[in-house]
Amino acid sequence: MSELSTLARPYAEAVFKRALETDATEKWSNTLAFVAAVVNDSEFSAIIDNPKVSNERLIGLLFDICQGQLETESENLLKLLVKNDRLSLAGQISALYEASKAEAEGYVDVDVSAAYAFTKEDEKAFTASLEKMLDKTVHLTISVDKSLIGGFIAKAGDRVIDGSIKGQLQTMQKTLQ
Repeated sequence: MSELSTLARPYAEAVFKRALETDATEKWSNTLAFVAAVVNDSEFSAIIDNPKVSNERLIGLLFDICQGQLETESENLLKLLVKNDRLSLAGQISALYEASKAEAEGYVDVDVSAAYAFTKEDEKAFTASLEKMLDKTVHLTISVDKSLIGGFIAKAGDRVIDGSIKGQLQTMQKTLQ
């Protein structure tokens, strides 16, 4: 686990617990994703890293940018993150929150890189296979990566399934050395 994950985990867990209590998991999901996008913007991250910008000014800028996107609890979270110098963790907090939400709702997001585009039938069959293997509902995101030569690489959380020709060739090369 990375240091960023370790620092972000308590915030993500607290937000997720509160979201469950208030039946607002989707609202928090959208809010955290929006804040993460703002914080990850190169221009805004330069402001975060600037020691000449006070916490009050940073909070003011955030609230101006996020106008209409925040409620009292999310404003309080942002104030806490700024006060504790943890605003740069917004992306990690959002990712950990989404992982907790997926776990609670019984699904898993799977990113698939495939050498060629899937047909609708291929996608359905592949999804069914992954659901059986992972014992969860699968939400696929598929991208094409011609460098794989053939096959696919599927990433579900920290689990990686490499069914690519490129991966097999690399394994063979290591074995032969």
